[in-house]
Amino acid sequence: MRRIPPQDWYRTRRVGDDITWIDEPHIREFYRCNIWHVRGRDRDMLVDSGMGVVSLRQWVPLVTEKPLDAVASHTHFDHVGCHHEFDCRLCHAAEADILAAPSRAATLADPYVTDNIFDALPPAPYCSQSYGVTPAPATRLLADGDLIDLGDRSFEVIHTPGHSPGGIALWEESSGVLISGDILYDGPLIEDCYHSDAADYIASMRRLLALPVRVVHGGHFPSFDGARHRELITDWLVLRNR
Repeated sequence: MRRIPPQDWYRTRRVGDDITWIDEPHIREFYRCNIWHVRGRDRDMLVDSGMGVVSLRQWVPLVTEKPLDAVASHTHFDHVGCHHEFDCRLCHAAEADILAAPSRAATLADPYVTDNIFDALPPAPYCSQSYGVTPAPATRLLADGDLIDLGDRSFEVIHTPGHSPGGIALWEESSGVLISGDILYDGPLIEDCYHSDAADYIASMRRLLALPVRVVHGGHFPSFDGARHRELITDWLVLRNR
């Protein structure tokens, strides 16, 4: 399989509301994490950081323009691979131990990380068999209801366990923007990880349904509007007779 040079590994697209969508297009879509860069007056926010197979700080200059909070929506391998590159690292307390000491099992690198998740490989010396997330101990632990203040805008932390125990979504009430992580996106949801919980998932979905959402930026697949947000959650709950 061919290898991609580091300068071609990432893709960036503006999506409105001073938010940029960063992703790794050579990872197959199902496994490809969305990285959200949010601009603020005083500091920026980065929600998730991809697999970590190519330096985000080195090859996406956007993430070095201002002081930045690197937030983990949760600690699976595809979401926190470059968190160690940033000085300010935020995650929910329930998964702080994984971010600080990530194993292949705890981050789901086992069994998912193989060459088959790529359309083309990262640059050498990347090797799927020896891949692992670099430790990145949190500098701030998040709890439900906390605010991430960027100066002229702030995001409320909504604890959304279910996919994983420390999963969070970020809600900007003034704009109707929801950054949802892996609890909700417009694609096949993963509800059977080793630390998933069905009852928590239902409670989290009900909570998100109550929000007056305008646009959702999920952990995977393209963004969608408030009508689709309500449709996805309502249909999901009906299938589970809830």
